[in-house]
Amino acid sequence: MSKQKELPLLGAGSATSSSASSATSASSCCEPLSAQSIATADAIALAPAFKALGDPIRLQLLSQIASNPEGECCVCDLETGFDVSGPTISHHLKVLREAGLITGERRGTWIYYSAVRGKLSELAGLLVSGDSEPAAR
Repeated sequence: MSKQKELPLLGAGSATSSSASSATSASSCCEPLSAQSIATADAIALAPAFKALGDPIRLQLLSQIASNPEGECCVCDLETGFDVSGPTISHHLKVLREAGLITGERRGTWIYYSAVRGKLSELAGLLVSGDSEPAAR
């Protein structure tokens, strides 16, 4: 049986008064980020893409592919600039492909990768919080 550490309450009041004030402030704290939360089916469909982007190398690879003015990138161009082996880059590209973020087309011995713009738009749509201004850093 694991022991959980109890966190101290913010504020100097008793537990009862702190809980009451927390409940009051939580209900009027902030307005929701969007008018409607994401549907379960959409969350299940998009979660692998967000998970794939959780690795810095994959995020950089996707950025290089999506920002290429030609709309596609040869794997030979993607293998330079990283401090990992070619097979590791191939693994990262496979993860991006399986997440539906990129597609690959074989031409001879090389594979040319393109970003799936529709999938990127779906992900971006979830991250946009409407008319609010960007958060200050």
